[in-house]
Amino acid sequence: MVVGTTSHAGKSLLTAAICRILARNSWRVTPFKGQNMALNAYVTATGGEIGYAQAVQAWAAGIHPTVEMNPILLKPQGDMTSQVIIKGKAVGKVSASDYYEQYFDLGWRAIEESLQHLQAEFDLIVCEGAGSPAEINLKHRDLTNMRVAKHLNAATLLVVDIDRGGAFAHVVGTLELLEPEERALIRGVIINKFRGQRSILEPGIKWLEERTGIPVLGVIPWIDHVFPAEDSLDLLERKPAKAQSELNIAVIRLPRISNFTDFDPLESESTVTVKYISPKQDLGHPDAVIIPGSKTTIADLLVLQKTGMAQAIQNYAAAGGTVIGICGGYQMLGKYLADPEGLEGDSGRFQGLGMLPIQSVITGHKIARQRQVTSNFPQVGLPITGYEIHQGRSRVIESPNANAADSYYPLFDDPGLGMVDHSQSVWGAYLHGLFDNGPWRRAWLNRLRQQRGLKSLPTGVANYRKQREVLLNSLANIVEAHLDLTAILPSYRKNNDS
Repeated sequence: MVVGTTSHAGKSLLTAAICRILARNSWRVTPFKGQNMALNAYVTATGGEIGYAQAVQAWAAGIHPTVEMNPILLKPQGDMTSQVIIKGKAVGKVSASDYYEQYFDLGWRAIEESLQHLQAEFDLIVCEGAGSPAEINLKHRDLTNMRVAKHLNAATLLVVDIDRGGAFAHVVGTLELLEPEERALIRGVIINKFRGQRSILEPGIKWLEERTGIPVLGVIPWIDHVFPAEDSLDLLERKPAKAQSELNIAVIRLPRISNFTDFDPLESESTVTVKYISPKQDLGHPDAVIIPGSKTTIADLLVLQKTGMAQAIQNYAAAGGTVIGICGGYQMLGKYLADPEGLEGDSGRFQGLGMLPIQSVITGHKIARQRQVTSNFPQVGLPITGYEIHQGRSRVIESPNANAADSYYPLFDDPGLGMVDHSQSVWGAYLHGLFDNGPWRRAWLNRLRQQRGLKSLPTGVANYRKQREVLLNSLANIVEAHLDLTAILPSYRKNNDS
């Protein structure tokens, strides 16, 4: 098990690295996180929602994501409430104060059943904790950390982020607050995000090991790669513009932004800089604007209108700029949005940005499924894979006129998944993972490049999953070189061919 002294200590990243390391050494390994709170979600082959981080960890292990890898997913939607997803299916909406009274027993059963299922199929389960295992006011109802470790009698690694400062205090304080039977499971400490000389750190490591009696099994250097993040706080740590950047794309950082992992493939492009813009900031003059998904689409739309960002986007598009909305962003681009039952918080009918001729209604039944379609634009016939996660239903409310300058066209061979205007300036799609499709991504970027008078990029490129594999192997190589796994797996032998 991998737990952290704080949030953002690097648990997800190290869990993925350990999964890849062990898989390369012929172990049948699976990730697991009992309960995850995140707005970045993935849809499994069976149509179940799990945290996107667990999907990445599954790919690191060389297996397909399943709902058992993340049996409880909480998706915050404002007003101290969250949508509760158990074993991939939404089961209700609950306040933070009522969650554990209503869902603790049900959640723990789902965790036990999922672990039993995984134990029957795999040699090893690499479990990830959440936040800190030493939150004394929450430990009695913690479904994610040491309760799971004790249930499995799991060898546990404690990860600390040294870049934040106070790392030794974090480790000692965390250990002091664990119960004796919990502390006994801690087999080693991992110091993560180290940017200095190891020799300077050595006296501190020696003191820590003598003070706690627990070995430091690894000092992991700062890893300067963009990996999928679990929540929007990670967006604040993204790197600045690239020196060789030729295109600048602005993503609106909505208050309840979801599935912003959609844009990692754009960040992987060496000629593209992706910048996340608060609705209160100046939009500027980017080459394209993306309105991403949202857990509370109407509430975030109202924020855009209140801050003036909605008008800024409309003016930008009217001046010839390119705008694309994904999922909730697609709904915002329409004429109207309605939530008659107040399922996402704000009931009623609201005016959208009016840039696409659709009307969307929030309904109780959520669509969550993988999709394979074919593109109509910007290039005909490209195979597209992705997934839908939305509760809204959209319909065209104006008859398209193929000969008119303001006509609109289906973006894919399934017309319900998105549309584009006549000038290919305003795009909307329900499909998450759209930019993962390499040829489509490049074709879309080439339209932006043509507007700038730049040479087109080759479109015969692999999908992003190939680049993700390279990143995962690079991550595993770095971690494996700096982490001693024999303390928790005596039979582990480093694969020198990796």
